[in-house]
Amino acid sequence: MRSEKEEVCLFPTDRFTTEALEVKALYRIVKLIDSAVHLETVLAAILKVLHDTLRMERATLSLLDEDQQQLSIWASYGLTVEEEQRGVYKLDEGICGKIFSTALPFIVPDVSSEPLFLNRTGARQMFRKNKISFIGVPVLLNEKPVGVLSVDRLFGLEISFEEDVRFLTVVATLIAQFLSLNQAIRRDRQKLMQENISLKAQLHERHRKHYIIGHCKAMQEVFWSIERVAPSQATVLLLGDSGTGKEMAAQAIHDSSPRRNSPFVKINCAALPESLLESELFGHEKGAFTGASGARIGRFELADKGTLFLDEIGEMPLLLQSKLLRVLQEQQFERLGSNKTISVDVRIIAATNVSLQQAVTQGRFRNDLYYRLNVVPIILPPLQDRREDIPLLVDHFLKLSNQRNNKNIRMSRDFLEAMTAYDWPGNVRELQNLMERLVILSAGDLLQLEDLPDYFFLPKPLELLPKPTITTTAPPASTMRVETPLPLLRTRKSLLELEREQIEAALLRHGWVQARAARELGLTQRQIGYKIKKFNLQRPDFAQ
Repeated sequence: MRSEKEEVCLFPTDRFTTEALEVKALYRIVKLIDSAVHLETVLAAILKVLHDTLRMERATLSLLDEDQQQLSIWASYGLTVEEEQRGVYKLDEGICGKIFSTALPFIVPDVSSEPLFLNRTGARQMFRKNKISFIGVPVLLNEKPVGVLSVDRLFGLEISFEEDVRFLTVVATLIAQFLSLNQAIRRDRQKLMQENISLKAQLHERHRKHYIIGHCKAMQEVFWSIERVAPSQATVLLLGDSGTGKEMAAQAIHDSSPRRNSPFVKINCAALPESLLESELFGHEKGAFTGASGARIGRFELADKGTLFLDEIGEMPLLLQSKLLRVLQEQQFERLGSNKTISVDVRIIAATNVSLQQAVTQGRFRNDLYYRLNVVPIILPPLQDRREDIPLLVDHFLKLSNQRNNKNIRMSRDFLEAMTAYDWPGNVRELQNLMERLVILSAGDLLQLEDLPDYFFLPKPLELLPKPTITTTAPPASTMRVETPLPLLRTRKSLLELEREQIEAALLRHGWVQARAARELGLTQRQIGYKIKKFNLQRPDFAQ
C-alpha cells in the first residue's frame, strides 16, 4: 500500500490532466468504500479526497432525515461543527431544496449574485475571493433523491462546470451505493439483534420456567422432553450423574404439569434405613413399632393430587420395591400397623445415578418395577458434556454468591478458561459449591487462576495401584518357598510432586514446546505457563 506522499508523486499536477486527477480521486474513494467501517467517517473522508485531489472547497453531503421532512448535513470537509449544525433545509428551500426536489444538478457561477443561495451555514464569509462558484448534484438511490452533494469552486470562468458536474455525479452514485449497502447492513444487523433478543427471551423464559440454566443442545433436548412429558400423567425416570440437576428437572416437570398447584413431595431413598424409609413413604399408626407414639401420614398421602419425587431409587431395598410397585399399579397402600387401604392420586418421578439395568441383572432391583418406572426416561448430561454452559453457570453462581456475601467479586479470563476446561466430576453441584467457597475466601475483588485448587491443573486423575491378590488356598508344601516379603507400603509422593513430574516429563517429550505439551496434558497454554512459573521449571540446555 502506497503512502500519501508516494501517491502525490505519482500524480503531479503539472504533468497530468484533470481527467487523471479525477481517476486518482475515484481510486481513493473506491478504496475508502471498500474498507468502510463507520458511515460518517467514510463519508467525511470521501469529501476530503475532493478537496485534496481536485481543490474542491467545503464539500458537503446533505441527506434526508428519518422523518422525511428536511435535509441536514451528514458529512462535510471545511466546515466547523457549528456550521454543519446550521445547514438544515426544507425540501423545497434554497438551492439544496431545488436540487433535491428536481433531482437535477445545479450550478451557481457566482453565489453572491444568486438569490436562491442562502449560505445558511455562514461558512463563506471569511474568504477573500470575489467569486465563489457552487456546484450541487443529487444523490439518487433507486432513481429517487436521498440527498445532495455540493462543493465550492474558487476559480474563474476557465473552469468547465460541466466536467465537474459529470465527475460529481459519478461520486454521488458511488455514495448512493455505499448508503444502500450501509442500510442493508443495518437492516440485517437489526434483524439479527431482534432474532437474538427473541431467542434469548425464549431461553430466559425456559430458564425462569424450569429453574435450569443451559443453552447447549443436550440441555435443549432436556427442556424439550420436560415440556412434552409434563402435561401427561406418565411416570418419569431421571437418569444422570450426581449433581447434574435431577431434582431441579423433577421440580420443573411438576411446575409445568396440571398438578402444579398441588404438593411436590420429595424423599431420598438412600438417606434412611429400610424400616424408617417404609414409614416415611406409607406412614404408620400409633404403636406400629417401638417409638411410634402417634399416627403419622407418609409421603404418598402428603403428595395426594400432586407429585412424589423418589431420589436415588436404585438404593431402595427389595422388600420396599414390591410395595412401591403395588402403589404404582393400584394407587393404594396401607400404613404400617393398619389394615385400612388408602387410595391416592400421585404422579411418580424417580431419579437414579446408577444403572438400573445392571442392578436388575445383579438381582438388586426388580425387573417389573424397572419397566414400570422407565416409562419416559430423561437423561441429564454431565457438565463436561456441556462445556458451553459452564461460563453461564459460573456467572450465575458468582452473582448469587456476591449477593449472599455482600461482595462484588469479578473473574479474570484465565480463571474462566480454567473453569471451562475442568471436567467437573461433581457436576453443577461441585461448581456451585466451589464458587461459593472462592467468593467467601477471596481477599480481593478479582478471581484469578491462582485462586483455583491445585487439582484443577492435574493432567489426569491419579491411578491407584492394584490391590494385591490374596490367595486363600495354600500351595502344595513341595512348592512353598520362604521369600523376603516386599514392603506393603512405599513412600508416597504428594500431589504437587506428581503434578510437577508429569508436567516436566511432557515438556521434555516435546522439546519444551509448551503448546504441544499442553495439548497432551489437556491444558491451555496459559495454564501450562502458570504451572511452569509455579514450579520454577527451567528449560535444560539440551532442549534449547
